Amino acid sequence: MEDSRPSPEGGDRAQYGVCAFLALLGAAVIVDALGIPHVTSGTDPVGPRSVPLILGGLLVLLAVLYAVDVARGGRGEPEAGEDVDLSQGSDWRTVLLLVGVFLANALLIERLGWVISGALLFWGTAFCLGNRHYIRNLLIAVTLSLTTFYAFAIGLGVNLPAGVLQGIL
Repeated sequence: MEDSRPSPEGGDRAQYGVCAFLALLGAAVIVDALGIPHVTSGTDPVGPRSVPLILGGLLVLLAVLYAVDVARGGRGEPEAGEDVDLSQGSDWRTVLLLVGVFLANALLIERLGWVISGALLFWGTAFCLGNRHYIRNLLIAVTLSLTTFYAFAIGLGVNLPAGVLQGIL
């Protein structure tokens, strides 16, 4: 059997693509952050620019460190805990059902509101993934959608659409 490990001299050349992607993403974040006006106030002495600049710099640094590791022959180990049978094909029925549930949520969220469309999203996702406890899933879905609705409204100050429940919630 042939050894698929990369040579220590050159490393795994495919991983350099990941390094390049991280470096380009970091550079894009930095360039975009430089376009943010530098505004400070008494309550925000740092301004809105600093976090994207730090994150962009960290992405570039990570790309460089990863490239050095790959050049030295470093290589990631396969995930041992993954329970996937690679000899089986994709379950396209499940994928298409999930896409349908997400599209239905996107189409119904303004008309019905987040609580109803979110409950349908959570319940439909559980159904598509094979869970057949309909009533329990519905109770969990309604609880999740109400919780996220109020968490966004009260905790973050972001109003999700109430739809047909406007005035009730």
